[in-house]
Amino acid sequence: MGLPGIYTGNHLAAQTLYPDGLRCEYMVNPLGIDIPQPALSWEFTASGRNRKQSAYELIVATDSLYRNPSWRSGKVYTSKSNAIVYKGRPLKSFTRYYWKLRVWDQDGKPAPWSQNTWFETAVLPGTAWNGQWIGDGNKAPDREEDFYKDRPAPVFRRQFQVQKEIKNARLYITGLGYYEAYLNGQKIGREMLAPGWTSFDKTVLYRTFDVTSLFKPGANAVGVMLGNGWYNPLPLRMWGSRNLRERITIGEPCFAAMMRIEYGDGSNEIICSDKSWEVVPGPVIRNNVYLGEHYDARKEIAKWQGNDGVWATTKPAVLVRGPLGKLTAQLQPGVEVTRIVKPVKITEIKPGLFIADMGQNFAGVLRVRLKAAAGTQIVLRYGEDIYKDGSLNGMTAVAGQVKNGNGGAGAPYVAWQEDRYTAAGNGVEVWNPRFTFHGFRYVEIKGWPGVPQLSDIEGLRMSAAVEDAGSFQCSNAMFNQLAENIRWTFLSNVFSVQSDCPAREKYGYGGDMFCSSDAFNFNFDMGNFYKKVLQDHEDDQRPLGGITETAPYVGIADASPGDQSGPLGFQLGFPYVIKQVYDFYGDDRVIRKHYAALSRQIRFLMDSAKGHLYDVELSDHESLDEKPVAFTASCFYLHHVKLMREFASILGKPADVKKYRQLAISIREAITKKFYNPQTGIFDNGTQSAQFFGLWNDLLPGGADKTRALEAMQNAVAKRGDHLSTGIFGTKMLFDVLRLHNRNDLAYTIADQRDFPGWGHMIEGGSTTLWETWKYSDNTYSQNHPMFGSVGEWFYRSLLGINAAAPGFQKIRIQPQPAGNLTYASGAYRSVAGRIQSSWKKEDGGYQLTVDIPANTSAEIWIPTVAGASVTESGKNIRMVKDLRVLSVKDGYTIVQVGSGRYQFVSR
Repeated sequence: MGLPGIYTGNHLAAQTLYPDGLRCEYMVNPLGIDIPQPALSWEFTASGRNRKQSAYELIVATDSLYRNPSWRSGKVYTSKSNAIVYKGRPLKSFTRYYWKLRVWDQDGKPAPWSQNTWFETAVLPGTAWNGQWIGDGNKAPDREEDFYKDRPAPVFRRQFQVQKEIKNARLYITGLGYYEAYLNGQKIGREMLAPGWTSFDKTVLYRTFDVTSLFKPGANAVGVMLGNGWYNPLPLRMWGSRNLRERITIGEPCFAAMMRIEYGDGSNEIICSDKSWEVVPGPVIRNNVYLGEHYDARKEIAKWQGNDGVWATTKPAVLVRGPLGKLTAQLQPGVEVTRIVKPVKITEIKPGLFIADMGQNFAGVLRVRLKAAAGTQIVLRYGEDIYKDGSLNGMTAVAGQVKNGNGGAGAPYVAWQEDRYTAAGNGVEVWNPRFTFHGFRYVEIKGWPGVPQLSDIEGLRMSAAVEDAGSFQCSNAMFNQLAENIRWTFLSNVFSVQSDCPAREKYGYGGDMFCSSDAFNFNFDMGNFYKKVLQDHEDDQRPLGGITETAPYVGIADASPGDQSGPLGFQLGFPYVIKQVYDFYGDDRVIRKHYAALSRQIRFLMDSAKGHLYDVELSDHESLDEKPVAFTASCFYLHHVKLMREFASILGKPADVKKYRQLAISIREAITKKFYNPQTGIFDNGTQSAQFFGLWNDLLPGGADKTRALEAMQNAVAKRGDHLSTGIFGTKMLFDVLRLHNRNDLAYTIADQRDFPGWGHMIEGGSTTLWETWKYSDNTYSQNHPMFGSVGEWFYRSLLGINAAAPGFQKIRIQPQPAGNLTYASGAYRSVAGRIQSSWKKEDGGYQLTVDIPANTSAEIWIPTVAGASVTESGKNIRMVKDLRVLSVKDGYTIVQVGSGRYQFVSR
């Protein structure tokens, strides 16, 4: 990244550090935040090495000339550049604030002021929300079977006049279950499936849109179409028994909005949702997040969201109660179309029946272009697989295992993912579903006029618009494909919750978060995504303090310790992801925000334990061995307590630190007394899961005990022919344990297996995403499931060696662990402190390591070496390089301390 033009000039030649990448709440120029004291952060552009901030000054104001600052920090002597909390005059709602800063470098030299950036407030606490909740007045059917009949999605409109020049205009809106908003015929924003799914009795998310450019002089119209989403689900009996309508907050579709218009003459106008809006049934005649969408283009309303025209059959909107949840600005990235997927093949398997192969399993919908007579109906049925005869196999994507008429009255015999489009007969028609999403690679097409061509269809890959954070490649082609499969899997499962699969369940399981959140964070910027998900977990906390298995809570409580809370490994997702947000993004506010809920949770677990132990748990879910249930349950409990001790220490709560330290000691002693054999080094039943759980939870001190436990672990792996047999938790722990004990050779051998069980087996079987189980399933289990994606963390932490040595990567540890037949690995991670790169290769009998360390950080770099090897940096013996300090030589590494900059090491 080049130096910004504002910083050029001879008089600045000595300055080598400049603020760059300014963000508010980790977003660039966020529009519509409701945090009274937002956090500001920045990175740096720098030249040279060892560049560090020694001080900063911030200024915030409501005008870009900063004539009356709301906050001027003064010169603050610190290297801190992340999560600087605003401390000025109270912010006002509906106001844009400009901010800039300057920094002083390590020599005390000031940089010029940065360029202006801004954030804009929405509805801050204490400000009234003017829009009322409105709906179409329809009631839910009395009979379950009637939910499955046509129930057109309502379409609302409000017309108004604009006679003056508009300075700016903002729309603040939410709608349940989903909404799309239009102004003068143009869709507002790129987001789909808005708002994010929450427990609507606790939190309802809204968005702010800048609609200034969409206005026209004279007549204007704002329109809203509503979908059912998660607010108005079908009474489908998931797994034949679970009716979502009995488990989550429900209601008929409704929305609340207010549009604030500021005119050039200084006057203002507010247009709110109220009884003055008109409503008609729309062309979306059915919509459900599982079963899909039916659209009848013949029922399209001419100019329904345009600025003229009269609706012949309108009725006034009806004021409704709406959900009880707190209206909260959505900072989590919204769901968007993030890639267009082109089909690779279309096959006619029977006359008029076609199978489109998209070449990739993903989450989203299909977009079609066709020309057909009015009334022609196209049926699209989605699946992850095909049978040997080429026909669609949609069984791994069937909602809730509803496959034999067990879905309840009116439900389809098999709960397929299916969309239908009825043509209007008006030339070329282009359509895609609005209010649903599917998980699929293959699409069965029926009713197409003629033969569909490759150019007639395309897949819209949908996901939360999370920014890319990581990149990885190496000399092992299978690992490169696996890294790609992981990314597709992860993006298929970030639809406002981190889901288990995008088709048959779509739920946010805490266990999946625990085992894969590290890998998610290395691949994508997940900070604001996870903050929303953590609030979901707190919102659904049980009365006695337990955390539910899924959030939002859908009534599942497998192996619960009580009070309908989730199993301990799934409850652990809540504190563990709090820790990940703190570690990756360096912001302790996430701990402060949830500490009271964490305290309630840990009290519940303490009260439920029996002699510091547990005996109920799902254990190492999807492992191939007999599960050591009580042992893993007790280990999960121990980890909860250890995290609480760490959180208490971060927040400066010495009494809590002491309490949780003593409790952790008691739990560890109880576990080792009951489950550890000091003669053999075996934990519980000696399976891979048991050994990795024991070692990951650090149950043993060093010395002979740990040596024996490591030997027992290696024996457990050897019994499986150096294949793993772990489940979702043990697999994550496996790579951590082997990294920390310098056994990446074994980790590589396990990861590189090409037959069952392992990731290579999945890829050899044609997978483009990760399976839910090690064994291939063509009938039950999802083929797009993130929980075994924890291996993606290994790519970054072990093969690239990128690890945080302090929260927010303020300090970094680079320790690549070359193993197996790898000849090179290269990649980067963009942290909140800046981009960290690590690339190495073996060449000409030597080892070359190139590292980029961002400005204002420091790093400990472990350079793989053999005894007696010479190590150079940029061609000089490392002991002669003034920009680094040699710390030690041990365990096959030469260890150096460096500041920021690029370093090129060669070990021969």
